[in-house]
Amino acid sequence: MTGTSTDTGTLYIISAPSGAGKSSLLRALLETLGDSLALSVSHTTRSPRPGEIDGKDYHFTDLATFEAMVDSNAFLEHARVFDNFYGTSKQGVSEQLQAGLDVILEIDWQGARLIRKQMQAVVSIFILPPSREALQQRLQTRGQDDEAVIARRMRDAVNEMSHYDEYHYLVINDVFATALNELTAILSSHRLRLRAQQQRHAGLLAALLASG
Repeated sequence: MTGTSTDTGTLYIISAPSGAGKSSLLRALLETLGDSLALSVSHTTRSPRPGEIDGKDYHFTDLATFEAMVDSNAFLEHARVFDNFYGTSKQGVSEQLQAGLDVILEIDWQGARLIRKQMQAVVSIFILPPSREALQQRLQTRGQDDEAVIARRMRDAVNEMSHYDEYHYLVINDVFATALNELTAILSSHRLRLRAQQQRHAGLLAALLASG
């Protein structure tokens, strides 16, 4: 899979440090843009968090199964994050794009680099928190991790944020509604590109320009 052509959907990479509010923004974005947008469901070896559903939030799998998928070259990218493994299925993404869906990959900067090497027509967006203080507060209010884990997540977040300049777009999630509007604008404007519109409205364009 070397790129996306005009008769397929667009692949979007969205990255952010843990606690930046990416998941909440993506849920709202999916509700806003409807059936033409899909979230790629990654495979992971970590345990489900409260409320997460297998096949919807992640494909939860054991380490042996994950390693077998790595050996069979089933992933576009895979990485170790916070002592667990995550991977993006080649087949899953390809099927969604070929169905004409715009697909969002929720991955870190390392995975984003790997995707860019394999696919040309990728649009990438990085989401930042408004401050370090806000980021730490968001991590603490989750109530799921102890202080040592939070401290490690903060260190990793700083490293993640240092790669923001490798992306096409930058969104600051300070006011949620504003950040959502900015994400929606990025995707909506990309759908209005000339080549995409020529594909989508070929019949209309031919009728408008017909002689006689």
